[in-house]
Amino acid sequence: VQLQASGGGLVQAGGSLRLSCAASGGTFSRFIMGWFRQAPGKERDLITSISWSGGSTYYADSVKGRFTISRDNAKSTVHLQMNSLKPEDTAVYYCAASYKGWGIRISGSDYDYWGQGTQVTVSS
Repeated sequence: VQLQASGGGLVQAGGSLRLSCAASGGTFSRFIMGWFRQAPGKERDLITSISWSGGSTYYADSVKGRFTISRDNAKSTVHLQMNSLKPEDTAVYYCAASYKGWGIRISGSDYDYWGQGTQVTVSS
């Protein structure tokens, strides 16, 4: 299974970006998908997760109401729409896939496959 993240870049505070993660190999419709981010000097944290069907989602408090995760199982792709971006959202963003069970997964150790990361920089 390979995950390819894209869509990062430089944006001003208050702006928007849309990240995408394309999966190849495996059965995408059976992956729980998540987006993590890691800022310089900090740990990699989960910010959002989505179940197989997209019916269940989880958002960290730091992004709730601003970010939206979605998936297209027909295209083996998961998206992260990021609105009202803040300088503190600056980080490398990683998509990840989990084969463990159903629902959503919050712990990084539950994820089996990782994308290469895409840089998001929000200027003030």
